[in-house]
Amino acid sequence: MSLSWLLETDSKSLRSVNGSRRNSVSSLVSSSSASSNLSHLEEDSWILWGRIVNEWEDFRKKNEKQLKDLVRKGIPHHFRAIVWQLLCNAQNMPIKDQYSELLKMTSPCEKLIRRDIARTYPEHDFFKEDSLGQEVLFNVMKAYSLVDREVGYCQGSAFIVGLLLMQMPEEEAFCVFVKLMQDYRLRELFKPTMAELGLCMYQFEYMIQELLPDLHIHFQAQSFHTSMYASSWFLTIFLTSFPLPVATRIFDIFMLEGLEIVFRVGLAILQMNQAELIQLDMEGMLQYFQRVIPHQLESGPDRVILAAYNVKYNTKKMKKLEKEYTTIKTKEMEEQVEIKRLRTENRLLKQRIDTLEKESASLADRLIQGQVTRAQEAEETYLVMRELATVRQQSEEATAQLELAQSTIRDLQQRPLLRGIPRYTEESILQLERELVQARLKEAESQCALKEMQDKILDIEKRNTSLPDDTNVVRLQEELIAVKLREAEAVMGLKELRQQVRDLEEHWQRHLARTAGRWKDNPRKNAVSELQDELMSVRLREAEAQAELRETRQRMMELETQNQIHSNQLRRAEQEGRGFQERMTVLTAQNKGLHVQLQEIKRKQAEIECKNKEEVMAVRLREADNIAAMAELQQQISELEIQKEEGKVQGQLNNTDSSQYIRDLKDQIAELKHEIRCLKGQRGSSMSNQPAFDGIHIVNHYIPDDESYHSSDEDTSLGKTPSHLDHQHSSISRIRLHPSLGLGDTDSEGDDDGHGLVLSVPPIGTHKHTTV
Repeated sequence: MSLSWLLETDSKSLRSVNGSRRNSVSSLVSSSSASSNLSHLEEDSWILWGRIVNEWEDFRKKNEKQLKDLVRKGIPHHFRAIVWQLLCNAQNMPIKDQYSELLKMTSPCEKLIRRDIARTYPEHDFFKEDSLGQEVLFNVMKAYSLVDREVGYCQGSAFIVGLLLMQMPEEEAFCVFVKLMQDYRLRELFKPTMAELGLCMYQFEYMIQELLPDLHIHFQAQSFHTSMYASSWFLTIFLTSFPLPVATRIFDIFMLEGLEIVFRVGLAILQMNQAELIQLDMEGMLQYFQRVIPHQLESGPDRVILAAYNVKYNTKKMKKLEKEYTTIKTKEMEEQVEIKRLRTENRLLKQRIDTLEKESASLADRLIQGQVTRAQEAEETYLVMRELATVRQQSEEATAQLELAQSTIRDLQQRPLLRGIPRYTEESILQLERELVQARLKEAESQCALKEMQDKILDIEKRNTSLPDDTNVVRLQEELIAVKLREAEAVMGLKELRQQVRDLEEHWQRHLARTAGRWKDNPRKNAVSELQDELMSVRLREAEAQAELRETRQRMMELETQNQIHSNQLRRAEQEGRGFQERMTVLTAQNKGLHVQLQEIKRKQAEIECKNKEEVMAVRLREADNIAAMAELQQQISELEIQKEEGKVQGQLNNTDSSQYIRDLKDQIAELKHEIRCLKGQRGSSMSNQPAFDGIHIVNHYIPDDESYHSSDEDTSLGKTPSHLDHQHSSISRIRLHPSLGLGDTDSEGDDDGHGLVLSVPPIGTHKHTTV
């Protein structure tokens, strides 16, 4: 493999994309090559890395330690794309040819990818909104979500792909990302369960406990869990926590050494800031990790990388911790499954107990009700039998008397007349016949009573057949006893399961107490703990087998009980069905009768509504006639007012004529009032049983301000002049037309409610206008 071949391969991959994308991505590779006046050190680095790339296979095998030192010092920016592909063996991957086909397909994760793209390197120019960087980032993430459908898309992976796209075209970035996911444990980190992330947190916490015990104690006191600050370090390889140049240098080492550099750098960061972190609380530590530590690393990555390789990292110990974590998780899963199963069985047993209690209560109620009904029927039967015996005795006595009477009659009829003994008279024979008739009547009554008693006996026997007989009662009692026994067995099983759950929880607490200090225990104690764990597993399996056996027995008993209950329920359901059919027939007949009654009521209601409408129309017609008469009277009053005003304007009135004129007006107004009262009386008599309608009241009254206005006769007798009358113009005669709201409101002259027509009549000699 030669350097020229790799460069040629890289240029071919660049030509595979469109022109604008090729120019944008290639500009990242060639941005520094355009700078002039390179130092001799940089020239030597270029020559050295060119030789390494040209002789990659041989150099990596023979000079592995030198290659590690060079990578730790940093890969030159211009060689980073090629070296990263060589470090992860991502060149010439077959999946590269499928990339263009994958872009044509549709991924179920596209919406999630689009949503998170804007949050990936938002301050970097290459990934600005609607830029080429966002488009190629979407393509790579979409293609991988189609290749690995189990992982699909996970937040955090976009930052790794974005860093790759800053160094190489999208096809090469896709191949490198696939290699990272497969060979660098990233796929396990990004799985939905994130089991690998839990392992990393477990190992990292152990290293903190071993190397930084004071800081570990402080973290535990503040409930500051490792995942609160270190999960993003492992998921994004510090790309979201450190400045981009520092994270890129760490990523160079990650491409060669894997996740080991993440553990080393993380512990180095904690060692460098241990004194400050111990003095902070949880909130302060979170702020410190987010703001202060990134600011410390802006000067460069050399210091933190040097400190990272001073950290003690034991690969064998990490493997042992991985096994312990796997064992703990396996046991936790087994115990969780066991606890879940026991909870499910507990819930099922509770449901069965509730069902059995309900069935037991129902059977007890039925049994008690049947016994009570049976006792009542037995008492009624006993009373009826006593009555029947009495009636039979009376019937036998009557029959005996009847036979005696008949034999006596026959003897009398057949006996010859003895001499000297007179024959029975006709009256005695009639008396005997009447007695015979009475005896036969008594016999007929006895027969009727006997018939009634027999009917009662048949009715009681029918009802007795519907009741459970002795065998049914015995069977119900046996069924109740069996249900009680099964209920007691279920309760005992539930108690045993609860005791097992408590024992398992105690074992689990003791197991947690043992595993908490296992990291510092010697191998012998660890072996004893492992044996105890195996013993606990055997006990769990034994409890599981016993629970399954008990469950099987319980299911058999339950099935037998259900079979008996179902047969009894079926027989009762048939009886209830026949009863329901009879009730339905009766209810159907009642429904038909009610429907006929409803139709009749509707017809009567329609007739009443028609009558009411006719009466209302008649009342409204009468009211319209009254309103028309009122309007005519109002017109006459208006004409009188106009005549009065004309007389005042023409000056045809003098003091005597004015008085006479006023009296005439009052007489006319009195006549109009009388007519209105007559109309009101007529309307009141016609509407005595109907609601009141609007009418018109005519009111004539005076409202004095300072002095009262006396009648015109008194003014003439006192010799008052028109000027004196004009001085008392505050008294005004008004004729008001009011709406009437009731039939009996005849004294409404003083009701000034603001409605109606007001005719103001000023005193004689004034020049006030008439208001209509």
